Amino acid sequence: MLGSLRDWLSLSAVAVLAASVALPATAQERVRWKMQSAFGSQLPHLGPSGVRFTEDIKRMSGGKFDIKFHEPGALVPPLECFDAVSKGSIESCWTTPGYHTGKYPALAFFTTVPFGPGIGEFLAWKWFGGGNKLRDEIYAKHGLKAFDCFCIGPETSGWFRREIKDAEDMKGIKMRFFGLGARVMQKLGVSTQLLAAADIFPSLERGVIDATEFSMPMMDMQMGFHQIAKYNYFPGWHQQSSCSEFLMNAKAFDALPDAYKAMIEVSAKAQVIYTFAETEAMQFPLMAEMTSKHGVKIMRWSDKDLATYEKVWLEVIAEDSAKDPLFKKVADSYLDFRKRYAVWGGAQFMKPTYLDK
Repeated sequence: MLGSLRDWLSLSAVAVLAASVALPATAQERVRWKMQSAFGSQLPHLGPSGVRFTEDIKRMSGGKFDIKFHEPGALVPPLECFDAVSKGSIESCWTTPGYHTGKYPALAFFTTVPFGPGIGEFLAWKWFGGGNKLRDEIYAKHGLKAFDCFCIGPETSGWFRREIKDAEDMKGIKMRFFGLGARVMQKLGVSTQLLAAADIFPSLERGVIDATEFSMPMMDMQMGFHQIAKYNYFPGWHQQSSCSEFLMNAKAFDALPDAYKAMIEVSAKAQVIYTFAETEAMQFPLMAEMTSKHGVKIMRWSDKDLATYEKVWLEVIAEDSAKDPLFKKVADSYLDFRKRYAVWGGAQFMKPTYLDK
């Protein structure tokens, strides 16, 4: 009898130990987060990427880690996520560093840079060349943590009500413009505003702005720009590659189990390449449609105009670096990496001749 009791107790102890060891893998705690997106769930590419991200997290966690997607403005104004997440009012946002430039102009570098690199070189700087390390140092001062969450390819450089004959013809225009490219426009005499996606069409319709840039043909047409502005200009010199971020309250992130932290990092990185490839696959049919069905004229800046924009951009770097040490620190890191990368990138560049036929 005693032997049987000892055996039963021993087996019970083993079972309890096994259960306690298995607990982290099979019974992770339930966590609920709020995530406001700066982009509506119905806005192609940008919004759905956030929905996919939350669904991936839920799927990998067996439903125990639930990050709820909230539409722009549902919790806080779309461009004010920095403070809300920093204070812990909400745990996270699906947003972009370029929306925080009122805090730190240098943050624009971590979204997109005028006359900037392709996606490979841009992520090389951000992930392996010290770029995101500089971003993280800024965010750490405000209790923030971020992962790159999606990237997109080149954008258009603007929708205009009338033909713009050259860069000089931009003077006096009121235009919605994003990021560091807005600084170039300002030096050329353009009055720029940074508007959230939902505010652009009403402003264009009412004449509050004369022109706008936002993103790519699929998104821009869904937002209705082609109904008012019939001249669409290329190339998108101001945004050749653009990356956004999953912005989190650092304390909330640190409190997560390691498995949930890994889910966030892996899911965010998955959206980086998925969304980029998706955007590259879907623009050219829309370009054909907007010309044939909607009377949009696809325009291209002359080489002279592009040289003017680039010259002014270099002036912006020099001027803003002179008055803002942090801007200079980030700009120097970016420019130094591009210079070193050119040894590799320049050696690989070639233009297939069959594309000219």
